Amino acid sequence: MFASPTGGARCASCNLAGSAMKVLDLRCAQGHRFEGWFASDEAEASQRERGLLSCPLCGDNDVQRLPSAPRLNLGAAQPAEAVALPAVADLQAQWLQAVRRVIERTEDVGERFAEEARRIHYGEVPQRGIRGQASRSDAEALREEGIEVMALPIPLALKEPLQ
Repeated sequence: MFASPTGGARCASCNLAGSAMKVLDLRCAQGHRFEGWFASDEAEASQRERGLLSCPLCGDNDVQRLPSAPRLNLGAAQPAEAVALPAVADLQAQWLQAVRRVIERTEDVGERFAEEARRIHYGEVPQRGIRGQASRSDAEALREEGIEVMALPIPLALKEPLQ
């Protein structure tokens, strides 16, 4: 299951595109709200129990289902007016888009981040954007050397290509 803070999710493992899907409101332990689309209540419960659900913003696997009101189709009723998404969802979507741009425009140097940042800073290799992992002490040491670094948590869903 792929979940999105702005909707548009699709069950990747059950290939149910076009089938009736149950849209549920979810929240991780960090307070990020997002939607998940499932084939049924049982499918959502099974995925949660197996640890397959994670927050698309922070990767947290402690995901809870929020209460939501069902939409009833009563036939010839007038279409509901569009409701603006909460500002929080807009901010989350913008943040995800910014993270995607960072991923697209930087090279992942992994555990070699501190070493590679120093090599770039001291002109040993050509200047380029990099990303990777560094301990807090390594990041602080880089800052003390005048090398600008910023922590940017990347959700697991963005670390691998989506199907």
